[in-house]
Amino acid sequence: MGITVIKRKRGVSTLHLLLLLLHFLSSSAIFSGKLVVGLNYTKHTRRVGSLRLSRIQRHLEKINKPPVFTIESPDGDVIDCVHKRKQPALDHPLLKNHKIQRHPPERPKSKTLKREEDGSNNTTREGMVAWQTWHQKGERCPKGTVPIRRSTVDDVLRAKSLYDFGKKQVKTPLIKNGGDGGRQINAPDVVSGNGHEHAIAYTGASQEVYGAKATINVWDPSIEEVNEFSLSQIWVLSGSFDGSDLNSIEAGWQVSPELYGDSRPRLFTYWTDPKLGNWWMSFGETTLVGYWPAELFTHLDDGATMVEWGGEVVNSRANDRHTTTKMGSGQFAEQGFGKASYFRNLEVVDSDNSLSSAQGISTLAENVDCYDIKSFSNSAWGTYFYYGGPGYNPKCP
Repeated sequence: MGITVIKRKRGVSTLHLLLLLLHFLSSSAIFSGKLVVGLNYTKHTRRVGSLRLSRIQRHLEKINKPPVFTIESPDGDVIDCVHKRKQPALDHPLLKNHKIQRHPPERPKSKTLKREEDGSNNTTREGMVAWQTWHQKGERCPKGTVPIRRSTVDDVLRAKSLYDFGKKQVKTPLIKNGGDGGRQINAPDVVSGNGHEHAIAYTGASQEVYGAKATINVWDPSIEEVNEFSLSQIWVLSGSFDGSDLNSIEAGWQVSPELYGDSRPRLFTYWTDPKLGNWWMSFGETTLVGYWPAELFTHLDDGATMVEWGGEVVNSRANDRHTTTKMGSGQFAEQGFGKASYFRNLEVVDSDNSLSSAQGISTLAENVDCYDIKSFSNSAWGTYFYYGGPGYNPKCP
């Protein structure tokens, strides 16, 4: 899976994307990377009071906009094709006066000459035939509409509360790797001590970045507890790491039983709080997915200061031991191609709107006995790394 996140610079034409996925602002992704027979976490045995159920249904009526067309996916999802001007993202107060852009941005120019030789384009073309599960019947949303996964009562009940539904788990204050309460200036946006564990590569903060790209292979890691998740993604960051004013755009794939009610990998996006200049996301070499309007950000409207690539899991220690939730394929980095998960062709966009291989990256994993990472470089894959792990094992109690 190839993912690109790019920023439209001032003075450059912008995108008209009929499937403008501003719906992603609710962090409720609609994409399935592949159809996987997995566990079903949907049904609940606890009783739900009529008052709570009424509040949930009113909320669902607000966010599930009237569809122009509806598609029933083979995996059980219902996809509503909502008119682009009725999508729920435009309910955000910062987007009250937002005008959907009508012209595509200039794509970054690649400085990498080996891209055509590594087979990535062939893989992309094959995958684009039915790259979402709900495409398998040959149905598509009409022009001028946005495909949105319909939220259900069961989706809300899996969340801690109606307030928490659709929101990313809140992180505790960032601390330096090693846990002494301080923080290195160039340390990445990772959290130790609250159950989030990572294996990531990251750029330094010496230059502004206007986009990031990578090719990621997709797995379906097992999840031990319903409130845990496993993801692989790109982070684009700017702002204060030590305060509440950190802007973050995140895109990749994740397995999240609590959010989706199953154990299938899904393409997802996420953003944090916010003016010219928007951030775009593309899938593969040709598909523009949508954009994050600049009105949402306080820092990213001027570019990013750090990019991260890698994996993250939640370790709840529900059984008084480390979780068995896997990261990536569930194999350690040393297992290499065909077994370990990878990110390859790591690239960043510079101020000239050119893509170049990420140089001088650093790597970090809080607990290498549970999940680890090893980076490399060659002519075909550029800068790349293997990462992941099984979680609980004799060295990871």
